[in-house]
Amino acid sequence: MASSNSVEVAVIGAGVVGLATALRLAAEGREVMLIDPNEPGSGASFGNAGTLAEYACLPVGNPGVLRALPKLLFNSDSPFSLRWSALLHLAPWLTRFVRQSLPAATRANAAAMAGLLADALPAWEEMVADAGAGDLLRRNGCLYLYRRASDLDEGAASRALRAEFGVDQALLKPDEVAALEPGLPAVEGGGLYFPQSMNLTDPKAMMDRLLAAATARGVVLRQGEISGLSADAGGVALSGPGLNVRAGKAVIAAGAFSRPLAARAGDRIPLETERGYHLEFATGAPLLTRPVCPVDLGFYMTPMAGRLRVAGTVELGRLASPPNPRRLALLDRGVRQFFPALGQPSSQWLGFRPSLPDSRPVIGPSPGNANVIYAFGHGHLGLTLSAVTARMVADLVAGRRLNSERLAPFSAGRF
Repeated sequence: MASSNSVEVAVIGAGVVGLATALRLAAEGREVMLIDPNEPGSGASFGNAGTLAEYACLPVGNPGVLRALPKLLFNSDSPFSLRWSALLHLAPWLTRFVRQSLPAATRANAAAMAGLLADALPAWEEMVADAGAGDLLRRNGCLYLYRRASDLDEGAASRALRAEFGVDQALLKPDEVAALEPGLPAVEGGGLYFPQSMNLTDPKAMMDRLLAAATARGVVLRQGEISGLSADAGGVALSGPGLNVRAGKAVIAAGAFSRPLAARAGDRIPLETERGYHLEFATGAPLLTRPVCPVDLGFYMTPMAGRLRVAGTVELGRLASPPNPRRLALLDRGVRQFFPALGQPSSQWLGFRPSLPDSRPVIGPSPGNANVIYAFGHGHLGLTLSAVTARMVADLVAGRRLNSERLAPFSAGRF
């Protein structure tokens, strides 16, 4: 029998965006219910690279990727891959992605993301203070690695675009890279250092802290899947197995699972799934002091509590497809180019990133009913943008005026 509840705000999705949003709303005195069929903070919120990448304004789709797309898709060792069994399903999304990879669209998307990312780290600092989780945050930057001189040259356009939008970045010579990370083998091209970037020592522990802080402020957690959603002038009715909830407002923050919920609200959002992988290796002592991304390999090596996490690459495919062992093997071969003495992985993981063709999330009210608020589609930046997204959602719930120029690039109406 379904239990019936009435609540001021229902947040659908207990990943990092949903947790941050629930915490922010509760801190402002809202009555909040957090709904998810799975353990809070699991999925991509658990398995990410742990980086707060305020520098990452360059969209996934850009002229460089567009030029290299045939090579990327047909090379089994490429950091960008496609599940060919899903090609017909993905064709409309890929068509949009190609259009968004053209120069003018790339610049517009980068400008929108730079504006959002500018507040990402201050919002995180505020959130971890509220959650008592500052000890899980490292503030020592992030390093892009140019193993070859050609990698340095190919990155020039990206560096120029970041510089145009005010990203704090510094080119390092090979000897400066060695001084910063002496455990790495020598590189030819040098590196790019982002000194403002931060990272988590343990993403799961951070999710647990956010959940504890939210429930301490009165957030009610309900386990269940929402299969029905209808909105009217008085609020939003949510239903599912064992659930029957009436909310004044509903926030859809269900990550890669948000598309059907938005469709029930009347909005067709071209959300697809980017499948992300990670391997972890137990380490007696840290091998690195900050996240390092070899740009030619497309993954991050992040030192975490007692382990090294190797996470990244892009695989386009559907939610139901099984794990691809070739992607895990690619990560394993890649990290051993830096640390050949690593033992066998202590764990492996597959999760789902919510990906939109323009690399911009959907943040804001449904065009059809302002009682439904969207907060999903963050792609690789869900962790980074969770706290600033929560701020924006809280403003919308409270009816505080938001800068229309800032909100418009993330509107569901852009599709």
